[in-house]
Parts: sequence; C-alpha cells; structure tokens
Amino acid sequence: MIPRKGDPGTMNSSNSGNSREIVIIGGGIGGLSASIRLQAAGHNVTLLEKRNQLGGRAGVLTKNGYTFDTGPTILTPPYLVDEVFEAAGRKRQDYIDLVQISPKYRLYFNDGTHMDYAGYEHNLEEIKRFNEEDVEGYKKFIKQIKPIYELGFEKFGSTTFPSLWSMAKMGPAGIRYKAYKSVYGMVSSYLKDERMRMGLSFNPLFIGGNPFTATAIYCLITYIEEKHGVWWVKGGTHRMIEAMADVFTEIGGNIKLNSEVTHVSVTGDKEIEGVETGDGNYYPADIVISNADVARTYMDLIDEKYRKKNSDKRYKKAKYSMSLFMVYFGVKKKYPDMEQHSIVFGPRYKGLINDIFKNHEVPDDFSTYLHIPTRNNPELAPEGCEAMYACTPVSHLEADVDWEEKKEPFKDHILATLDERVLPGLLDNLDVVEVFTPADFKAELNAYKGSAFSLQPLLLQSGYFRPHNRSRDIKGLYLVGAGTHPGAGVPSVMMSADITSSLIQEDIAEGKI
Repeated sequence: MIPRKGDPGTMNSSNSGNSREIVIIGGGIGGLSASIRLQAAGHNVTLLEKRNQLGGRAGVLTKNGYTFDTGPTILTPPYLVDEVFEAAGRKRQDYIDLVQISPKYRLYFNDGTHMDYAGYEHNLEEIKRFNEEDVEGYKKFIKQIKPIYELGFEKFGSTTFPSLWSMAKMGPAGIRYKAYKSVYGMVSSYLKDERMRMGLSFNPLFIGGNPFTATAIYCLITYIEEKHGVWWVKGGTHRMIEAMADVFTEIGGNIKLNSEVTHVSVTGDKEIEGVETGDGNYYPADIVISNADVARTYMDLIDEKYRKKNSDKRYKKAKYSMSLFMVYFGVKKKYPDMEQHSIVFGPRYKGLINDIFKNHEVPDDFSTYLHIPTRNNPELAPEGCEAMYACTPVSHLEADVDWEEKKEPFKDHILATLDERVLPGLLDNLDVVEVFTPADFKAELNAYKGSAFSLQPLLLQSGYFRPHNRSRDIKGLYLVGAGTHPGAGVPSVMMSADITSSLIQEDIAEGKI
C-alpha cells in the first residue's frame, strides 16, 4: 500500500460527538462503498461478510493460472468509482487503472451477421449496413433518450423519495418523455430492423429487467454508455474490490470474513440494537446497514413483529429479476479476432424473454453475454491461453428445474453453441470449466429465489415503491445494494451507498439516531 498523508481515519477524534458504531452486513460493492464513506466521516464501521472473500457478486475465481471475475465486468460512469475513493481522501488512480473499451460490444445475431457497437458516429455506419432507413431513427432515438437520462439518472437516481408525492412530481416529465413505454417499445418506435431493436434494447437485462416490461426510463443505460463510455478495471473488477478494502482498512475500518449475520436485534421500541453471526458472536450497533439481499434481510434476519411495512407478504408478492447461469472457462488457444464484450443472440428474442420472466422455463435456446478479459489483460490466463465466461439469463428458482441435474448438459450445450458460432475449436481446447447456477445464487449469495439482481426494475418497484434506503420500520436500519433505490447494476449500487450514507449523516445531525 502507498503511504499517504492526512488519513481520514483520524477524523474519529474530532468528530467523536457524532460518531456511531455501525455494522454493515455484506461486503459487496454497495457495502464497501458505504463502509468507506462512513468510516471516513468519523464513525466506527465493522463490515461482516458471509463468504471468505469480499465483493458479493463481484467476486473472483482462480484456477490453474486462470483468473475470472465472477460477476460485473463493466463500469460506467467512471466518476462514481472516483467519488468513493475521494470520500476517503484518496485518488483512485493510486490504486487501480480504468481502461475504456471500444467497441463496447460485438453483437452476434442468429442469421450470421454481427455489429460492433461503439461510439455514435461508428454506430451510424454500422446501422447503415443493416438498414439505411434506421440511421435517422437511431439519431432520433439518441436525441429522445438524452432527457430521459437527465431525468432518470441525474435526478431520479439521486432522489431519496421520502413520500409518494416526491415521486409523483416527476410524473409529468416521465409522460413527456414517454417513460410509460417499455424499453423495447421505445426502441421499436425509432428503429425497424429487428436486429437493431434487439441490439438497442437488451441493456435492461444487465440490471435484471425484462426489455418488454421495464419502463423506457431504463433507456438511460444506452445514453450512459454513449455519454460516459464503457470501462474496465485493469486486471479485473476484483482489483477494484481489493482496492476498496485496502482504503477502508487504511482509514481504520474493520473487516470480518466468514461471518454470516443470522439475526438483527431490535428493541421493543423498534430501534437497532446489534447483530448476531453464525459463529456465535454479537456486535452491538447504533446503526446497521444491510448490503445483503433485501428479501433475506427483512424475512430471515428480523422478527416480523417489527416490520409492518416490510412484511413477508410484501416480499413474497414482489416480482424478482431473472437468474443467471454462469460458465467460467479457460481455453488453450488465442482468439485475437474476438472483442472483450460480446452478446451472442439466440434464434428467439421475445419468446425467450417470456420463457425466462413469465413462463419460468429453461428452453434449449438461449442468448449469452461472452466476456474475454484476456483480450486486454493477457496476464489473466497462462501464456497463449484465454480466460472467458458466458453469462446466460435464465429463470430464477420458480422454474421447476433441478440445477444439480441440469447444469452439466446445459453447460455443454452453451459451450458447443459458442464453438459452432463464434469460438471455433473451443471444445478441443478447453482447459478448465466451472459453473455457477441459480441454485448457487441462493446458497452462496442468499439471493431470494436465486435472483441475480433482486427486485425487477418495474415502475411499481422503483423509486418510492422500492424498498427504502432508510427503513420505514426500524430506527437505525438502512439498506444499500441492488434491492433498494435506485436499483441494480454497479452505478446504481454505488449511488445507493452515497444516498444511504447521506441519509445517515442527516439523521445524526438532526438527532434522529
């Protein structure tokens, strides 16, 4: 670690009157971001993590010289990462490097064509190859979604929505920008080629959303990538997790791995008292922040008598995102013509999405996100080899599937399809293969129904209607992460930590906690 002056950890002494004992449940990106912000603000923060590594979904897997990020591989906008380090008086550049990726994605369509999706001018030329009439449609689409980005990301995403009225005030703007449409509906009103409709509407899947039901406000994802680019942490997303942990401990924070919280203690007056872990330890706390799955937090960790607004019924009735079937594989062959990020579309789009979100079936066909980090970081695999993963959306555990029985044939089917369509020679050069199924999301990450992104991003599960960052039931309980506002995805999770940290500081200043 690089020695630095002015360690914010010393703020505790000058801020002792407002210092609080804070316990954070879960060391995902949201939990780590909140830990840094609140430790730097002068509090005594202890981070408890169930697993033997930090990161949550953004973990790391190493095997036989291959290194795989287990989850997120895309960062945008990069300033959100910088802000977390700056909160602790650090410079992100002293810990990790961010690299802009172009093209953002290569899109492989089932008819054998492909498109490199990059910057605006490049995309105009690419779209022209598919349908010349869609060039003007794309221009109009980007113009249309700019104010949606400004409303949805810059305003909606950073608003706490303490009341229904605070959300309703944004309604007229949402109507003006046609947010009542679905993402696919919005895209389709501007582009006619079905391949372009697919290529510009799949983004909600990155946050657990159905492109055919997610409100068009989530077209802002396309504009975020247009405005800020797509970025990669050099060496892997896990390097950012390690750097954040370094910063947190440098400023005085306390991390305990292999410490699964099994109960949150609440007083008769509905105030936080502390947490218990499975190893028999008890941690008293003035404040508890949960970065655990939101449904698990309320249904499994807190007695229902304390949570009228966050009852079991609420979370059993909620609509959850799909899950993911992850295949991590090392290949004893180089693929220099491939890009780092690819989307390999299957033969169906809407039908497949319906099977995943509505019918809760796992059909034979699929679409997958293919990540090859060794295109830019060859050191993540042995010399002459590639590290890859295929991330395939599938139904959560409402599907009647025995994943222990299904995982091998489904893994083989995915790899065989990739061999046939985009990675010739893959099957003959496989070196290592690991699989992570929806059942593993439940067992390893305590994800309700094995959901990969918690609650779906639907209108009635967004903003005021989403679980609040400040619990409406229990004094001193707060939430960060995918299940709370503003939602799933690395940017939203980091924003949730900023929102929650600010609410805590406000509540302390006003004498509420």
